Amino acid sequence: MILDDRERIVSEDYADLIIEYNGDTTVFEEFPDRTVQIFSRQYAFVHVPAEFVTQDIVYRYGYGALPTCFGIISQSSLEASGVFRLRNIPVFNLRGQGVLIGIIDTGIDYTNPIFCYADNTTRIVSIWDQTITSDNPPRGMLYGTEYTREQINEALKSEDPLSVVPSTDEVGHGTMIAGIAGGNAVEESGFYGVAPDAEFVVVKLKPAKRFLRNFFFIPQDAVCFQENDIMQGLRYLFNVALRIQRPIVVCIALGSSQGAHDGLGTLSTYLSISASIPGIGIIVAAGNEGNSRRHYSGRINAATGYDTVELNVAENEPGFSMEIWGTSPDVYSLDILTPTGEYIPRIAVGRNEHRVITFIFEETVIYMDFQMVEGQSGSQLILLRFDRPTPGIWRFNIYERGGLNRGFNIWLPMEGFISDGTYFIRSDPYTTLLTLGNALNPITVTAYNDADDSLYLNASRGFTAINRVKPEVAAPGVNVLGPTLDGGFARFTGTSVAAAHTTGIAVLMFEWGYLRGNIPNMSTVEMRNLLIRGARRDVDAVYPNRDWGYGILDIYNVFDALRGGLSL
Repeated sequence: MILDDRERIVSEDYADLIIEYNGDTTVFEEFPDRTVQIFSRQYAFVHVPAEFVTQDIVYRYGYGALPTCFGIISQSSLEASGVFRLRNIPVFNLRGQGVLIGIIDTGIDYTNPIFCYADNTTRIVSIWDQTITSDNPPRGMLYGTEYTREQINEALKSEDPLSVVPSTDEVGHGTMIAGIAGGNAVEESGFYGVAPDAEFVVVKLKPAKRFLRNFFFIPQDAVCFQENDIMQGLRYLFNVALRIQRPIVVCIALGSSQGAHDGLGTLSTYLSISASIPGIGIIVAAGNEGNSRRHYSGRINAATGYDTVELNVAENEPGFSMEIWGTSPDVYSLDILTPTGEYIPRIAVGRNEHRVITFIFEETVIYMDFQMVEGQSGSQLILLRFDRPTPGIWRFNIYERGGLNRGFNIWLPMEGFISDGTYFIRSDPYTTLLTLGNALNPITVTAYNDADDSLYLNASRGFTAINRVKPEVAAPGVNVLGPTLDGGFARFTGTSVAAAHTTGIAVLMFEWGYLRGNIPNMSTVEMRNLLIRGARRDVDAVYPNRDWGYGILDIYNVFDALRGGLSL
């Protein structure tokens, strides 16, 4: 691939599409002035001039062609999860030695001592910084820069480390995740990483491109990443683990409200396949959307023939997207009543279609895409994108044709991608797991307060849209101590924190099972079964449930159950 092609991958003048080509490379011929990155036998990333992505791109190439937009999920605990109790048993003094922690996030502050050994050498195997352009991308990748352990150690010896390795974490989210999962203990501050002898492989994701933010009306200052960059980052983590022959546990504390929430999207499927491979663990944060009022679920009222959805749009809301997913095989349609009383009669279509809706007395423009059978989920999708929406109450009557009346879901964008004042009047806190939390094989983690065993108020709740049990477990995620960018510590709350904690627990399980030969072919699937068996449960509750999954994470109980002779 020539230099010009490599530059297109990161250039704002070129848009990125995810194309399902299934081995037929002639598919790419319809894309002008293209650069193609083959990801697998099924998918490729095609980079085309940004003007190629017009408002009807979903109609032309399907919803899955546009990369999903992901944001970061959030900004005492070891005792609650049974780690200290387990370490008091000599044979189970697990600290993560020999296991890798994969971080795919906002980067890492590699200069923080909690990521170093006692001799001030780094515990980081390598960093792929997708944001820094150079002639040294990782092998097999075409953009960004890879920094090796040797380079990081050289930087740590320098009076100006960033002059040697200029990779930083401007946000702090990735540093916080890595520290909670495996940072060195700092006893005088009361900080203890879960797996302090593990090593790290880090991907710093590059920001989503302007064309994609503009299409979905995502604020330009929001922390936002693209699906294709995450997929490449995951491949890098797995390649490093394979090259140095180590098991790896990847913490994914990123999320999106896009998609059918059924675990069948491109990235979700890739995660599920990877999670079934021995030596790969994948932990996903559930999300913090439970009380955000950004999900609606409904069924058609038999008496009226429709269901009315009321949406409050905030003042100064510049734009947003809204996705209506109808359960197959029923077909759904809608009419629209604006806050000022303008009425758009029922819009019913029998095939894929793109429409632009304008109004007489207001400047709002709605771009509407109907996907009768969306390619990844098989469900019907009505995608609405609001440009300069009028503030106030919008009403949508949803109609159904088919007679089964299996229901529909509507999701607004996640926190950070939309104003807090835009929400459904009659919202549903369930089925609010962010997209990757619905994937089949990864372990989805919700958050609780280990001080009083209460569920974190804002945690996303299950189950998936196709009623698969998610999340699996709850982990400490309220007021948990984590590292900050100034070298100190602060209290963090959210399911990202719970996922980081569970990542450390998973590392300890890989050390015992995979490396010590107790379960030599352990993958995420076997690990999940063990965590479910060892989860602490309230005798007065029914499990699994949509709030807690199978209960509270407890690694001591996992090994206690194994000691009792339970098998996988």
